[in-house]
Amino acid sequence: MSAGLSVQGLQAAYGAAQALFDISFTVEPGEVVTLLGRNGMGRSTTIKCLFGLLPVRGGSIQYRGSRLDGLPAHRIARQGLGLVPEGRQVFPNLSVEENLIATARAGGTRGWDLERVYGFFPRLRERRGNLGSQLSGGEQQMLAIGRALMTNPSLLVLDEATEGLAPLVREEIWTALRELRAEGLSMIVVDKNIGALLTLADRHYVLEKGRMVWTGSSEQLRADPAIVRQHLGV
Repeated sequence: MSAGLSVQGLQAAYGAAQALFDISFTVEPGEVVTLLGRNGMGRSTTIKCLFGLLPVRGGSIQYRGSRLDGLPAHRIARQGLGLVPEGRQVFPNLSVEENLIATARAGGTRGWDLERVYGFFPRLRERRGNLGSQLSGGEQQMLAIGRALMTNPSLLVLDEATEGLAPLVREEIWTALRELRAEGLSMIVVDKNIGALLTLADRHYVLEKGRMVWTGSSEQLRADPAIVRQHLGV
């Protein structure tokens, strides 16, 4: 029985248009992996499948030995998967604190609660009474991460972790993710900042037109700049 995430032969489509072709990858406990590729290559579609937001047409998704494919999204979340979605998607008319409480899930082994999230992101404590719509982009991303942590996940998935953020705020987010990794939290990270991902992740999976075209460690990716130019360059 696997103790981590195992995706095997994953296939998915939007109507008649197939979007994923036999995608396979794993995330072991405490491991950080990335899904890399240009826009429209299947990264976000893969994440939608993980969380039951897009039907799986073939293959399987297992986490800790239990099948996830075919389950509704709320049951998948109860299995220990936490999502920081692309675009943040905070509740604009709820306060910071209400956003965090709305997703809180007791139990879990990580012990995330309001005080721990505020300690992790002090700026959220300062803004605790502000509405989601009153936050900057960086503050919204901190809130989105904090909201996911409030579910006490054992696997955190971040879709476009630092997209559109100012350089200083991006570094704050990367620092936070490095701290989570040091605590042993498993993560899947989607982002375009290859330099930061090379220092954060254990392994990388490169997608091209819905297919897995390369996988390797940070050391292997760093030693093969042609992969970056061919599949990740603009």
